[in-house]
Amino acid sequence: MEYFEQFCEDKNTRARTGVLHLPHGSVQTPVFMPVGTNATVKALSKDDLEEIGFEIILANTYHLYLRPGADVIQKAGGLHGFSKWQKNFLTDSGGFQVFSLAPFRKITNEGVSFQSHIDGSRHFLTPESVVDLQVKFNSDIQMQLDVCTGYGVSYKDSVKALQQTSEWAKRAIEKFKKHRSEGYKGLLFPIVQGNFFKDLRKQSIEFVAELDPCGIAIGGLSVGEPHEIYSEILDYTAYLLPKNKARYVMGIGTPDYILEAIENGIDMFDCVLPTRNARNGSYFTKDGPIAIKNARFAEDFLPIDPECNCKVCRNYSRAYLRHLFKEQEILSSMLASYHNIYFLNNLIIESRKEINNGTFSEFKKTFLARYFNK
Repeated sequence: MEYFEQFCEDKNTRARTGVLHLPHGSVQTPVFMPVGTNATVKALSKDDLEEIGFEIILANTYHLYLRPGADVIQKAGGLHGFSKWQKNFLTDSGGFQVFSLAPFRKITNEGVSFQSHIDGSRHFLTPESVVDLQVKFNSDIQMQLDVCTGYGVSYKDSVKALQQTSEWAKRAIEKFKKHRSEGYKGLLFPIVQGNFFKDLRKQSIEFVAELDPCGIAIGGLSVGEPHEIYSEILDYTAYLLPKNKARYVMGIGTPDYILEAIENGIDMFDCVLPTRNARNGSYFTKDGPIAIKNARFAEDFLPIDPECNCKVCRNYSRAYLRHLFKEQEILSSMLASYHNIYFLNNLIIESRKEINNGTFSEFKKTFLARYFNK
């Protein structure tokens, strides 16, 4: 069965529209997935997400494994029963979180040992156990355990990390196939690594393609590299990926990065940034982000973005939203988060229309010129 179906490709770029066929409903692509680290998107309810129109959100294997634990989630009926979000969940493997805990983890051929950020307890994960965890979650898309490397890592260390990631991909898929034979319906995406070395990226893509996966993720981007390096490696990597597989870039969540990914034929992306920025009083608008704490908004009774049709822009002024933020009201985070992910979802919807019309390239150019006030 083909889990990804392409609908249309833009005539001037590699941007494309399509659909992912998943256990909890189809997902139109390109798609931005809000990050619900602990099985909840911060400051938003599942009803908010459904109202905006999301068909898939992301949850974090590392955090959910530590608390409340996979057995609790399984007893509740998986993530869908536990959270009552009845559409799709993608769960990451926890590889990036382990990567970020560099002083507290040790990688071996067998797996990775690490120290919990919660209570200091020691844990050990293998590619197989990470698959088992995500099956207990009943993830609609799960990710393999990988070794993520940061910008500036040596070629030698990048080779070692890639070899480890590739070996773990084989082991993860073997375990995944066993669960599939027992009735599990979710998908597994292996991850392309190789740091910022093109020969390693090519090698990783060739290896992953031979596994004939349900979809493919591009890892190791947006990890501190200059934007021009990010763009170069994204363009190079995306061009080599099989066209009949869904393509996912992890950890991008601003309009410029999203539009660049779409232009390169990427179908899926996620990031904590829209809701994190919201909690800090930063709102997306078509004229660029605004910091609501600025004094100039104290008597500004316009909506955040006069062209936005979300319920925040329909019902609240900049002056009131500034007041909420300055008073540290919980409602400030709720409304800002709603607006920011509504804004990105609407950007995706507009992008799909432009791709289908063959006008995405001009749309991207016009949108970014206005967004950056150029």
